[in-house]
Amino acid sequence: MLSGPAATLLSIMVLSAFVLAGGGLWMLTKQRDTKKGVLMLLCAAVLLGNVVIWTAPVN
Repeated sequence: MLSGPAATLLSIMVLSAFVLAGGGLWMLTKQRDTKKGVLMLLCAAVLLGNVVIWTAPVN
């Protein structure tokens, strides 16, 4: 289990991913800016992927 700065950083990354995903969906639906919306969703996916990699147990 992670503790200290690593846990804080991972928490910030997850929160940022949710904000990016929400902003990306908003850009796609309300603003009709497909390029920025897709890039924001891609960035959110990369952040969540990094969190999964860092928290996966090592055998």
